Amino acid sequence: MADHSSASSYSELQEIRKLLWGPYVKEDVFRRWAQGFHFSKDEPTALVQCEGGPCAVLAPVQAFILKSLLSETVGNNWREVDVDKCNELLVQAACDILTQASERNGGHYIVVHMNNDVRSLTSPNSVLTNGEEPLENPSTELIETSAKRQKLEHEHFHTQLRLLSLERVEDVEAFYFERIAILRETFGVLLLLYSVISTKGVEQIRSEMNDPTEPLIDGTYGYGSQSLINLMLTGRAVGHVWDHDQDVGGLKLRGIDCQSEVGFLALLEHLRYCEVGSFLKNPKHPVWVLGSETHLTVLFSLEKRLVSPETPSEVARRVFKSFDPDGNNFISAVLLQDVLRALELVSEAEYVEIMTRKLDAENLGIILLNAFMEEFFPEQKQSTPDTFTLFHYNGQPRSCPDGRVVYQEGNAVLLECDMKCVLESNPMLTCLQTKWPNIEVQWLSGVTPSLN
Repeated sequence: MADHSSASSYSELQEIRKLLWGPYVKEDVFRRWAQGFHFSKDEPTALVQCEGGPCAVLAPVQAFILKSLLSETVGNNWREVDVDKCNELLVQAACDILTQASERNGGHYIVVHMNNDVRSLTSPNSVLTNGEEPLENPSTELIETSAKRQKLEHEHFHTQLRLLSLERVEDVEAFYFERIAILRETFGVLLLLYSVISTKGVEQIRSEMNDPTEPLIDGTYGYGSQSLINLMLTGRAVGHVWDHDQDVGGLKLRGIDCQSEVGFLALLEHLRYCEVGSFLKNPKHPVWVLGSETHLTVLFSLEKRLVSPETPSEVARRVFKSFDPDGNNFISAVLLQDVLRALELVSEAEYVEIMTRKLDAENLGIILLNAFMEEFFPEQKQSTPDTFTLFHYNGQPRSCPDGRVVYQEGNAVLLECDMKCVLESNPMLTCLQTKWPNIEVQWLSGVTPSLN
């Protein structure tokens, strides 16, 4: 391992600073981001968010913590985790996110730390501790006290930053394990974020953004942009959540290019403000970050069949609906040939004409989803179970019942009908219906969890 030269480090950190905050940093916004990763005293593996803003980092990290936790053999006591295991899950999540950024940029890692976090480096393969004891589930009060003891001005923070280059993720893991306080103390969230950006590379990030002049953190409200969220979730700082790149009026708009480890669902999709593609809706693990207008939370399940490979009928339903962007459960009859071609079914003109007359017997000019499925994919069962248990995480204590950050449990059922009831008064259900249109959920607490 090796520290970057002071000149190159200074230049790189200045570029990271501009990319994140813009031409200047507002102190009140910076202070909202000045928090470490610490866990709820009521839910050992649930991170607590102190202020609005850093959910763009906290929610993805929480999603990767749950991914690692649920990837193991899960018994009835999966929520009973000790401090050492929490630290292990946190480090694993940080390494997973850094690895995604590293794979996109040559496979090396750069860890950003404070000046006094590394006091001696003896060899390329050894890391010495700095004498600090790991924090054991620090409370909000401890974090706030720690914050008051430190100078929270951004100028002080940025002058203390150093870059450390590492070749292997095992070295990163060892570094964080022996200095867990780097992640757990006041600037942990920012230090991980700076490490992700430095590992990925500022120029590479700018090349993926829609508008590279826009900062990743909103200067007024402190919210992370979609590019920042996507960077943390997938390793790509693209500005859209649809599959692949799209050409809109000659303008290339970049999207998600492969199936993600953890997913993303957006409340605003039901208003057509965005389009979440199947790569994010159908991730490798049953964990989804949920985006409202102002906040990010996390949904997850122990039911691995929720992310099992699609059956042919599920593929057909998804493709059909891609030609039905308004969610009407029917398409124009003139699109039948395109749907058949997309599914690699027989699509010769004569055959399409015969099927159009059969599926649109009343000559209404439309083809219903149910009629299409019954004709081409009769009696094929879905791989998704009809009932399953969901859990929801919201890191803001003020948004949780009794101010306790715990996982809210709900029993979900997928109704047989294709009709859905959009309730503006139930943002949670509306958001979940972008993934499962016919879902209903009964939350055990009797209170629907908040997305905000």
